[in-house]
Amino acid sequence: MRQADTGLLSYSEDPDFVHTDPWRALRILGEFVDGFDAMARVGPAISVFGSARVGEDHRDYQAAVELGRILAERDYAVITGGGPGIMEAANRGAADAGGVSVGCGIELPLEQSLNDYVNLEVDFRYFFVRKVMFVKYARAFVVFPGGFGTLDEVFEALTLIQTGKARSFPVVLYRSDFWAGLVQWLRARMVEGGMLDEDEMSFVQVSDSPEEIAELVVGD
Repeated sequence: MRQADTGLLSYSEDPDFVHTDPWRALRILGEFVDGFDAMARVGPAISVFGSARVGEDHRDYQAAVELGRILAERDYAVITGGGPGIMEAANRGAADAGGVSVGCGIELPLEQSLNDYVNLEVDFRYFFVRKVMFVKYARAFVVFPGGFGTLDEVFEALTLIQTGKARSFPVVLYRSDFWAGLVQWLRARMVEGGMLDEDEMSFVQVSDSPEEIAELVVGD
């Protein structure tokens, strides 16, 4: 009896099925399951974001290494996107201190391998699944200077907190000279224009010290 008699087609009869929305939905579900399974064992963690384009000699890289070390010494895992730059630095600090160093990798057209300091690797195809892992399993976000991807993570977190879709957690921006213009613009345009309340600006904090950031996100 042909599969078509039951209203179904086998994959061999319809190989294009793997490019349909129902198949994508199954792939997305599987990605969530794999991510939840891996991340549920991490324990208390902090997500760290920032530019992939800074090298070891950059001051932001050195600060991220220091932050990763401090967090690991306080028994917090460090979660990053697993790439180079700030992600590598935070993973490096955590790994060198003997801590859990998580890399949530993403498939990109220009292939980007995970950095050498990740000791728990979780790979994703879909950005939105990966974002859930960053938020669900972190007790705070620490955001170093970066580009579009970094800004995306900042505003995603702030939107979730503002709308009550995520629990309120610290969002700390590292390096005031980098972020000052954005913070001033938010106040001058959004708060004064009635598009944000002043108390909503309290969702984000700014610091120039890895030690102070650690105090803000994990306490003593």
